[in-house]
Amino acid sequence: MELFVFGPLAEAATFEAVTGQPPNGRPAWLAGHAMVGAPGDDPALVAREGAAVEGLLVPSPTGAAAARLAAYGAALGHRERAARVIPEGDAPCMARLRSPEAAPGAPAWDRSAWRARQGGRWALMAGEIADHAPPLSPESLARQSAMIAARASARRRAAATPAPATLRHDAAPQDAAWRLDAPLSGEFFKLATMRVSHRRFDGGRNEALPREVLVGVDAALVLPYDPARDRVLLVEQFRSGPMRRGAANPWSLEPVAGIVDAGETPQEAGLREAREEAGLDLDTLIPIFEGYPSPGASTDHFHCFLAIADLPREESWRGGLPEEHEDLRLHAVPFERAMSLAQSGEIDVIPMLAMLYWLAGHRERLRAEARGTVP
Repeated sequence: MELFVFGPLAEAATFEAVTGQPPNGRPAWLAGHAMVGAPGDDPALVAREGAAVEGLLVPSPTGAAAARLAAYGAALGHRERAARVIPEGDAPCMARLRSPEAAPGAPAWDRSAWRARQGGRWALMAGEIADHAPPLSPESLARQSAMIAARASARRRAAATPAPATLRHDAAPQDAAWRLDAPLSGEFFKLATMRVSHRRFDGGRNEALPREVLVGVDAALVLPYDPARDRVLLVEQFRSGPMRRGAANPWSLEPVAGIVDAGETPQEAGLREAREEAGLDLDTLIPIFEGYPSPGASTDHFHCFLAIADLPREESWRGGLPEEHEDLRLHAVPFERAMSLAQSGEIDVIPMLAMLYWLAGHRERLRAEARGTVP
């Protein structure tokens, strides 16, 4: 029996991300039904006289493709049933279909609104959901969906970012490839156990190298600086990484920082984080640099900014969002004090150090601009 797919799963990119194969389907309709759900949701089906749901009739996946489709469906709360569908130019036939339960009073599902909200990231999200074994439960997916969406947005951002190659190898698509060697693990971040193949500098190839990568997100980092008073703002917080390594002091001094959520630009995330963490309402951010803090082990990508801020007093205060379990202490300190902390090792977070040294190189110009003495 063939499979009737509709909504996001009828999109070729989503179907291929979930099953690993193109749909190879034919247009079909499910009469007497309509799709319902919020714009960002996977739609459910409800009986509705005179309505019809457009979709694709595809060969039922088998083997690994079937397992991935089952994992995707389990996470989204799909239930399977048989229904009579009408293929284009053919007689009605029975087919399998899967859909979640409709929420009471759910609005009509709008494909154009779904595309506008989810953009091109749903296929990437769907692929990550299908990569789980055992499958995510609907409850686990609800907890993880924001991070799954943020990772999908990061991948799209990475693909769209120019990659200059004046010294390094000018990579072609066939020069490197990866495949999962085991299901994804982790609740917040993900650990990907992979096999990696890539072109060698001698013209050969390394094939199926075992690698593990922490699949993180893009983050926005902001160093607030008051050029009139020559003060910077440092964020102090407890960190699990230094504690797990065995550091004598697992509290760190860092810039304002946070995840770039799905649908945000890095600049928007930086402004939001400055408001949430430090109570600073900033107007603009000055891009410093962006890059990978640990490219051999993590997908994390940091977008670093300087913010011209008003820091009227040399003081410390509490910050962060209680609902996110943030326990932060903010320190407005003279620039020279921050640099002494960097040189003594009390500041031991590499992005913070890099941002401070960038500021050291641009500080006199920024101070002159604040005084209005730049010609």
